[in-house]
Amino acid sequence: MSFSPALALYRTATSMLGPFAGAWLNARAKKGKEDPSRVAERFGRYVSAKRPPGVLVWMHAASVGESGVALHLAETLGASNPELSFLLTTGTKTSAELVARRGGPRIRHVYAPLDRRDIVRRFLTHWRPDLGIFVESELWPNLILEAHSAGVKLALVNARMSASSLRRWRSWRKAGSRVMRAFAFASGADQRTADSIAMLRGENARTIGNLKLAAPAPHIDAALRADLAAQIGARPLWLAASTHEGEDEIALAAHVRLRQSHPQALLIIAPRHPERGEAVAALAGRAPRRSRNDLIGQASVFVADTMGELGALYDLAPVSLVAGSLLRHLKGHNPIEPAKLGSAVLSGPFVESFEPVFETLRAARGLEIVSDSDAIAATVDRLWRDDAARTALTEAARQALASGANAWDETLSALRSLLPTPDLTLEHAHASA
Repeated sequence: MSFSPALALYRTATSMLGPFAGAWLNARAKKGKEDPSRVAERFGRYVSAKRPPGVLVWMHAASVGESGVALHLAETLGASNPELSFLLTTGTKTSAELVARRGGPRIRHVYAPLDRRDIVRRFLTHWRPDLGIFVESELWPNLILEAHSAGVKLALVNARMSASSLRRWRSWRKAGSRVMRAFAFASGADQRTADSIAMLRGENARTIGNLKLAAPAPHIDAALRADLAAQIGARPLWLAASTHEGEDEIALAAHVRLRQSHPQALLIIAPRHPERGEAVAALAGRAPRRSRNDLIGQASVFVADTMGELGALYDLAPVSLVAGSLLRHLKGHNPIEPAKLGSAVLSGPFVESFEPVFETLRAARGLEIVSDSDAIAATVDRLWRDDAARTALTEAARQALASGANAWDETLSALRSLLPTPDLTLEHAHASA
């Protein structure tokens, strides 16, 4: 295969920066961005974790959204094949918490190894995966190329890259070609990504569609939903979900305006990072907080600063603002969960990270784009007053999401074709014994 100066430079740089990795990870741990008890996993060291017997499917995802897709794939593949075990690698604490809640006994989570060749080799030697599935956009060259060299079948599913990332891969043509050709199967979630992958792989574009459209609705804690519903009663309700610093103020300003015509209106704010709950509550005049088991009472704002409970909140709220989209640098969050649960979706205009999903919903007229507090208040007020308009919005969103079913089936078929045959599985089991 042709020499790639960019790859050679990357490998040299990652090797030279290796001595500083420990200090960098420790600094991240002090900021709460790493789990200090599991930093060794970043170096491919596992004190007590052993490779499970049989066929091991390794799945790599960047964070929570991609981990949700990976878990759904693991659950579906595992349901039809009891021989499979799953290893999920991610880079964030929130994704580790998600796997801990949803993973089940056949799915193990470890933190992704740093992309240094010796560390990657240590990771691969320990786990010996039979199939590696990369979800969406986190493509580490050493991890991919070393896995390919070790004989691991690789798949890239639901690939979704920003315009700037695609330009970078195209400018590093030889490096991009080597990385993309390591995958036995690769599919794009959108045409732009699929075209770039095809160019780098030297084949026709393959756009299957966005797997996130086929993701199941989030779990609803029935007891929590019933408790909150009893506390809220008939009060007009809206939800601001996954807010970031700077967006809480916009949502609160919209709520002040709404309460001029709806004095009993309630806003639930669910910050993207629950540790911000105290600060958000302070902005809202010391609002009650879910993490403290506070009752809503007559408060006009309730702060849902917990993990894993958005399903109940979306199911309760007739209108939901999907935040992370009101400020340019945030680039949006996934609108599929509220749409699947019948909550009318509002979003800000900055949605680069989920552009294909938003394009699908916009084309179907299944969401409303709002740019500031005045627009949020006016849209929430209109959807509260007009049941027919709200129903039309939620039904359009649900129909648009139905298009993900074909993408899901085709991806599962491709992944199953990459799994070892029964004879090879038996040989592998004997070799591991």
